[in-house]
Amino acid sequence: MTTPQRLVFGEVAELYDASRPTYPQRLIDDLIELAGLHHGLRALEVGAGTGKATTRFAARGVSVLAVEPSAAMAAVARRNCAAYPQVQIIETDFERWDPAGETFSLLYSAQAWHWIDPEVRFQRARAALAPGGLLAAFWNRPAWGRSELRDALVAAYRTAAPDLAPDGPMHPANQSPDADQDWPGDVAAAGGFDEAAVRFYEWNVDYRADAYTGLLGTLSEIRLLDEEQRRALLAAVGETIGEHGGTLTMPLATRVCLARAA
Repeated sequence: MTTPQRLVFGEVAELYDASRPTYPQRLIDDLIELAGLHHGLRALEVGAGTGKATTRFAARGVSVLAVEPSAAMAAVARRNCAAYPQVQIIETDFERWDPAGETFSLLYSAQAWHWIDPEVRFQRARAALAPGGLLAAFWNRPAWGRSELRDALVAAYRTAAPDLAPDGPMHPANQSPDADQDWPGDVAAAGGFDEAAVRFYEWNVDYRADAYTGLLGTLSEIRLLDEEQRRALLAAVGETIGEHGGTLTMPLATRVCLARAA
């Protein structure tokens, strides 16, 4: 049976945990302030992955109930959150999760909102939020226009994987990975929310060649390549970084989409 695309990350859970970037601390602090979180109020996380965002909130004293559909990813998240007794991780799909009447001041989804069924995700989120509660969906995106290696990496992709569509958010030929996203329009169409807004947080992460190819190996579109082409692409990218000093400074723009429960 073919693994659903949204669950392929579980096949490389440890690599995902080791290579995926975390999130800017100022983003976490801003969300805590915007949601008015205090001790005793829990945040709901949709798609915890290996706990990259979970630990950021927990380290600030926030109690988190995290929902994650992949058993392998949830296992790593539990390990990473072992030092935070206020974190609870439930292994299930958000679409099937039962909040049992509990509501939250903050529902956030890091790198996962697009995997939730678009027919129900806003309705499910509204049902889980208290009136005035904050919905925050955020993603790390490369800002390739600020990368000195972009052109060289584009050439490596074209040589090793010419049929790989350049619309993936990490593809170096894609300079506007969220250009087709209309968050305010999505919020208005869904109903139940207002105050739609989008923010960006710019920062950088340095990757050695092996670490960056490890990161690429966790992407769903690359996981779904045949093994020979995947190996060729990762080798070409690694060689390109090696030829340019051995380190890729990855400029990132974390896109944060916000809305208030009406």
